[in-house]
Amino acid sequence: MICPAETPEGQACGLVKNLSLMAFVSVGSTAERLKEILENYGTENLVSIEPENIHNATKVFVNGCWIGIHNDAEDLISNIREMRRSLFIPKEISIVRDITNREIKFYTDQGRVQRPLFIVKNNKVLLKKSHVERLQSTIKSQAMDFNEALAEGLVEFLDVEEEETSMIAMNVEDLQNRQYCSTYTHCEIHPSMILGVC
Repeated sequence: MICPAETPEGQACGLVKNLSLMAFVSVGSTAERLKEILENYGTENLVSIEPENIHNATKVFVNGCWIGIHNDAEDLISNIREMRRSLFIPKEISIVRDITNREIKFYTDQGRVQRPLFIVKNNKVLLKKSHVERLQSTIKSQAMDFNEALAEGLVEFLDVEEEETSMIAMNVEDLQNRQYCSTYTHCEIHPSMILGVC
């Protein structure tokens, strides 16, 4: 998110921060629509649940506010993530699962630094040669832009908190190597994207 090479050392350390090339700051979106979707997907409101049911369920938070509980965290996360990848909900929404504390946190607020990463399924990047050809195409009817890559679920934006719960490969070769991990979730677009402009 922050360029490691452009951050000064010594006394000025921490005063000057430069964003990396692909990073952007979220502008925020309303949380009401997300709350409605969560309710439709089985999130129980805190007002309507018995206290003894809270212990075995996963707590659901939106922008830091505890809004309810859910009994199948994995299913809820996969459904919301698919909605984000198809742009049914804003691409800026962050989804964080804290397994240890049995919590799912959703963030829709502004000011979060995010960056794009390739989506990986079964240790394979979803971006194929045909997609690359469409991205490089000069023929307008065949061309694909970055927003279409987002809408097709090839790329997604992650913020710092969501990155902590993701396994990110530095390059495509790491996906085949499997020396460090066998279940990558994302892959860097290019290792140089962690650097700034200068």
